[in-house]
Amino acid sequence: MPVNKRSKYRGSRTCGGGTHKNRRGAGNRGGKGRAGHRDHMFTHYLLLGEVHNGKHGFVSKNKVAANVIDVGDLDQLVDSLISKGMATMQDDVVVIDAGQIGIDKILGGGKINHKLNITAPAFSESARAKIEESGGQVLTA
Repeated sequence: MPVNKRSKYRGSRTCGGGTHKNRRGAGNRGGKGRAGHRDHMFTHYLLLGEVHNGKHGFVSKNKVAANVIDVGDLDQLVDSLISKGMATMQDDVVVIDAGQIGIDKILGGGKINHKLNITAPAFSESARAKIEESGGQVLTA
């Protein structure tokens, strides 16, 4: 019985590597480096957290990220904002400071069911019109 692998495989053509064709190059192991990391070696790279599916589009250096919200979405959040203390109710008007919530601009999407007095750094024209139509006020911070 052999004591070590070297003597165990002495005289063997393949030394435990299967057929003689197997250990020729990277083709037997599925490619070199990151080859196949999205296909046949996906689980290896998934476990390491290195899955990379390429680049798409471009990122403009001049673009400023702004937190925006539609008036309709803000109107739906009125009850939760009042319960959390981020908005107050004065008579039948809801007073909201958008800067306190972390919103930079109010957009005009959606429907309004409450009278809103909103203070924000910026408004779209349609948002301004909808708020004033419902009986609320627009205040620019």
